[in-house]
Amino acid sequence: MALAAALIVPLCLLYARAGAEFAIGIVDILFFAESVRRRDWAWARAPWFVIGLIWWAAELICSAPIPALGLGAAGWKSFTQALVLIRLLVFAVALGTWVLDTAPARARFWAVIAACEAWIFLQSWQQEILGVNIFGAHRWPDGALTGPFWAPRAGPPYAHLLFLALLPVIAALLTRRSTAARLGAAVLGVLGFATALIIGQRMPFLLAGLGLAVAALMFRPIRLPAIALGVLALLAIPALRVVSKPSFDKLVVETSHQVGNFAKSPYGELYTRAAVMIGRSPWHGYGFNGFLYFCKQPRFDGGLPALGIGPTSLKRGACNIHPHNFYLQAGVDAGIGGMALFAALNIAWLLALGRGLTRRAEPMRLGAFIGVLTYAWPLASTDNFAVLPMAGWLFVMLGLGLALVKSSLSEPAFLYSERQCEFSAIGPFS
Repeated sequence: MALAAALIVPLCLLYARAGAEFAIGIVDILFFAESVRRRDWAWARAPWFVIGLIWWAAELICSAPIPALGLGAAGWKSFTQALVLIRLLVFAVALGTWVLDTAPARARFWAVIAACEAWIFLQSWQQEILGVNIFGAHRWPDGALTGPFWAPRAGPPYAHLLFLALLPVIAALLTRRSTAARLGAAVLGVLGFATALIIGQRMPFLLAGLGLAVAALMFRPIRLPAIALGVLALLAIPALRVVSKPSFDKLVVETSHQVGNFAKSPYGELYTRAAVMIGRSPWHGYGFNGFLYFCKQPRFDGGLPALGIGPTSLKRGACNIHPHNFYLQAGVDAGIGGMALFAALNIAWLLALGRGLTRRAEPMRLGAFIGVLTYAWPLASTDNFAVLPMAGWLFVMLGLGLALVKSSLSEPAFLYSERQCEFSAIGPFS
């Protein structure tokens, strides 16, 4: 039952957030029931989970409506939202230690994730070539493709899932050693990365570039092709003016304008506002979703004079439902301590997922690591951390990555031997 619920989570993340929440809840409840039955709580001692619990506790304390201590100004709604954060941490640990504890379960789970990525890929190209997606939605007015959605939401999930979906397939093709298989691997790599470019969303494209750099560094069989692909992508950007002028305007023209006037751009306004809010309440913040509830107050208009940044303005977009950066969001919610705990949690995730990757290249594990890394990258514009669907993709990849780490010694998903120049494929392509 837990595996069946887990398998529908990625599908629901595409179009049915409530369904994803329901499925995550089922997995969590069944996992607790199994832990009680076995009297096994060893999973709760994992370093990343302990840090996650401390961060969660900090969010709860700062959201608790205790006016005498200056806490929880947003009331019980904020506290309740902080309370249910634990569902995501438990979901990841359930996937990593129980639900995906067999190779067939991990293969099926990966296949569902890859199918979701393929759907975004196909709908993005359909919209680019035909002008509309399957639902009749056109390109967004700013030039970005919407892919299979009705708004420009295709870029973030596509970039985060890209290497988890592609690397195992490319590795499997490379085992065959034939010219056709190698050509197929090259075509998949080029088309996969090119899609991040033609979607026309800046931050997802940059994060895809980060993922490509990490893949080239850690997975030797594709190192030279990945470097060549990165150079080709840079050379292809000017060609977008002819191939897809809306994408060129979004990626180049608008980006150049915003970088040149960053402090007064919408993102600069948001980040400045969040920094001012943290400075005004550095020890306990404003509780969960504090940016949403208190950003518009005039006391946060002042800017950062010490850095030469003038006052912010609501008319320029200084307020939104979240500050568009996970770390600033954690700081607004729970002060500097909450931000530090959140940073420690992300580092702990990467350490757990990256264990042994430099010694042994396992494409599926590397893809999960890259996916979580692109989420944890601090210099990025982001969605609200705890809100589905984007938070769901993070914990889906984290859970699969943790399961692969647990099984890597006895059941490596893909093991590459540089000395023998061969792969041992154990998983969806065995």
